Amino acid sequence: MHYEMEELVPIVGRLAQKYTANESTSVTYEKAEQLMEAVLYCIHEAELGEPQEHTFDWDEGSSRGDLAVSGKKLSAEQAYKMGAGCVEEKTRKALKLYHEILPEFSCYENTCLHDTFIKGLPEFFKWYDVVFCPQDTILTLDYPVLKDISRLSGIDRVYEFINCIRLEQIFLKKFPQDYVVEILEKYTRRVNRSMESGGTDGDWDGFYAYSRQEIMENLCEIVFTSVLMHILLRKPLSQQEFQEEERVWLQELFSRAEVPEIRDRLREAAEVLFQQYDQEAVQGQARMGGALSGYLADYLSGAIDGLAVRLKHAVGSEGI
Repeated sequence: MHYEMEELVPIVGRLAQKYTANESTSVTYEKAEQLMEAVLYCIHEAELGEPQEHTFDWDEGSSRGDLAVSGKKLSAEQAYKMGAGCVEEKTRKALKLYHEILPEFSCYENTCLHDTFIKGLPEFFKWYDVVFCPQDTILTLDYPVLKDISRLSGIDRVYEFINCIRLEQIFLKKFPQDYVVEILEKYTRRVNRSMESGGTDGDWDGFYAYSRQEIMENLCEIVFTSVLMHILLRKPLSQQEFQEEERVWLQELFSRAEVPEIRDRLREAAEVLFQQYDQEAVQGQARMGGALSGYLADYLSGAIDGLAVRLKHAVGSEGI
């Protein structure tokens, strides 16, 4: 919803007065610009509305409607106040969700995930300014999730990030921890072989020894990829190691197929997994298992396009 500048400036003025503890409405240009961004951020939040508990909005660019009550457009002041309330509520729900995940959270000894979730997020909630700078994300959120949240900022971005981590933890906990760790170990061994054969300079014998603790990629995607390869091969997940003939079969499959066909094969394999996941009704989350499994399927499916391209490029290398 668009508001004219003359409607917004008085709100910024009152916010500036609050910022200076009612001593003045005069602030620096930079601070006035920040406060204007805060007002616009809150108005946008009013358009989005409050998130429902454990609801995942996969279209962050969508608006839930014009700001109107009984067919009458809200004033900028009304929209700002409504949005400011939404920011506070979303912050509360994000913190609540964070604490729900925390007791059983596992980073699988991954430094990036640990530092982002365990060290970084508490700092966000400690320093986040819901009144004067709600648009500030504060953190870089270095751990990469599978959903593009780069266009979001402030609590919007952090809330979506926590939602993504929740889904990833649900998926990863379907497997024993040592199983996930072994997949990550195999992944780093493949990376090291690839780096060694490429002559990459490093610490040991001419190449850098990459460890699973140092993985900067999404852990969930690595495990998801391994599961899809097993499904394509009709190979039990308990048999982690791929035989040479199985690697050759996968390489021939991806070599013959173009990216769209690879993508379709991956989606078919994923559908097998999701159907099984639906039937199990998300162990430990039975009360809302159906909804969560649907969100998880959407989340993981978002990685398939990029995975298809990488698999096509990995043909003939140690990438498969």
